[in-house]
This record gives sequence, C-alpha cells and structure tokens, in this order.
Amino acid sequence: MTQQRSFSAAQDPLILTVPGLGNSGPGHWQTQWEQDLPDCRRIDLGLWDDPHRNTWVNKINLAVHRSDRPVVLVAHSLGCLAVAWWAEFEKPADGRVLGALLVAPPDVEVRPIDRRLTRFAPFPNGELPFPSILVASRDDPYMGIGQARHLARTWGCGFADAGEAGHINAESGLGEWTFGRLLLNQLLPKPVALESSQRAPLGSFHPDRALRRLGA
Repeated sequence: MTQQRSFSAAQDPLILTVPGLGNSGPGHWQTQWEQDLPDCRRIDLGLWDDPHRNTWVNKINLAVHRSDRPVVLVAHSLGCLAVAWWAEFEKPADGRVLGALLVAPPDVEVRPIDRRLTRFAPFPNGELPFPSILVASRDDPYMGIGQARHLARTWGCGFADAGEAGHINAESGLGEWTFGRLLLNQLLPKPVALESSQRAPLGSFHPDRALRRLGA
C-alpha cells in the first residue's frame, strides 16, 4: 500500500521545469532559472525530438511523486500540454502540486506548425486541480493570443499577457525573463527576491486581472 504524505504550503517547494519540443537550450529562460534559482531542476522527459504523450506524462508523474516536498511546475510550449494531460489522468488532490506556470502552449488541434504537436491533441477540457497561470505572447506563431485566452478559461488558469515576445523561448532574447519570475512568485509560498539589477522595465507586459484571484 502506498504511504500518503502530508504536504504543507509553507514548505519550500521544488521548482520543476518542463521543457517542450527539442528541449530548452543554454539561451532559454528555463535553463537560466535552473542555474539561478534555489531548488530548481529539469524533468528529463526524453524523446525530445520524437515526443510521446504518455511517456512525457509518466516522467512528470515520477518526478512529482519522487519529491519529498511540494512542487511548482514551470512548463514551456508542448510541456504545457504534458502537464495538462498529467493533471487530467492523475487528478492530483493531495497538495503535492502548489501551482503551475504554463508558458506559450502551442496549438495542437487546428493549425499546428509541427505535426508532432498533434500527438498531444486534443486539448484536455478539465480545469487544472491546482492554481495555475497561463502566459501567452501577442505574436506567438504557435498559438494566437485569443486562442490562448480561451484555453486559460478552459483550464481555469489566470492569464498573463507577455506582450510581443514570440514563442517566449531562447529566440525571444528574454535573458532570465523578469516578467516570468514575477509570475512565478505568485505561485510560491515565499517569493524569490529579485536583485536590483534584475528589475528590468516590463514594457507592455502585464498580468491580466484574472491573476488577482490567485491571491484570494
């Protein structure tokens, strides 16, 4: 019989990054976060160029259940779909996942740029069972911002507008991506402080009003 663990939101969580198709390279903000943030590590999904939905879901499940403390999931692109399908299949309700930051999910149904994305179709229709923020860019070639807003409502996520930031990846030139760090802090019990040099202007980036409900 599997022993049930008790998790407290006051514990320092483990931040688990979930990259998308092709993995996240040295110029990606996920890689930067893993280097800069305490207790932040990557889930090695494997099959980076030949993704398999159930394999990725199982890898997430293993990483979450191996943690001896709560986790916060930080997913990018196709990794967002893997997290959503994991939540759909596992329906976690033990407080193990404090929240999820879902950045730039791609269209896997209507007009996917890469046919490999269709392996994760359709979009799960259920609300995520933990607090979550979906972040989208106004000029993301993989998904229009209107579609992203609709997906956020479907999944019960807060929505954040990242301005014109492409696919919010290494090619976007975001560095450590200050805006994303601010959003991550909304999901952490104790926000990670930003150094004064990191307090870059947000420009047109702004969280949607829907994010206010996360602190309610």
